Amino acid sequence: MPTALIIGASRGIGHELARQYRQDGWRVIATARQQQDLDNLAAMGAEPHALDVTDADAIAGLGWKLDDEKIDTAWLVAGVYGPRHDGFPTQQDFDAVMHTNVLAAMRLLPIVAPLVAATRGKLGVLSSRMGSIGARSSASGSLYRASKAALNSVLADTALTYGPQGATCIAFHPGWVQTDMGGSGAAISVEHSVRDLRATLAQAKVDANGSFLNYDGDPIPW
Repeated sequence: MPTALIIGASRGIGHELARQYRQDGWRVIATARQQQDLDNLAAMGAEPHALDVTDADAIAGLGWKLDDEKIDTAWLVAGVYGPRHDGFPTQQDFDAVMHTNVLAAMRLLPIVAPLVAATRGKLGVLSSRMGSIGARSSASGSLYRASKAALNSVLADTALTYGPQGATCIAFHPGWVQTDMGGSGAAISVEHSVRDLRATLAQAKVDANGSFLNYDGDPIPW
């Protein structure tokens, strides 16, 4: 039975990833912050672990729990959008977005990537087209954009470090998805996004390591 690790599975894309992998017979290890969300994950047959990705001690604790695991596929999904305005960011807003979207990845990926490399598996990081500099045509959501551009940099470093050890590491844009972040008017359902994200990562060859891809596999410029 293959094993999937989903970091940030309380709702939206992360929760749907856990659901679809379980539906396909995978063993799923999934994290969330709130007890109700952990209970929901357990009810679907996942192995839940409490994790606040902004808590360094909690991340270290998760690393200890996963120490002997071999992960076939891992997804880092946890993230926040932050303020909807584009004015002068407060220190609180900046810290909340950057700690969740960037610092957490810098702490988590060195723990997760070796577990994936051990199986010559796949690691997907949920980024956003908004983090692309080469494809940018709008300045809205500037703090979120900056955080996702920084996350892409962390993913690229992870790919350089752990790709030679066997992990195929890819940053993904999930599409404009009907989640709490994307809103009900978004273009595609969460089921559609996750189905294609899973398929694209599963079909990725070794030479895709370090790529930035749309959920359907189309490349996105950094």
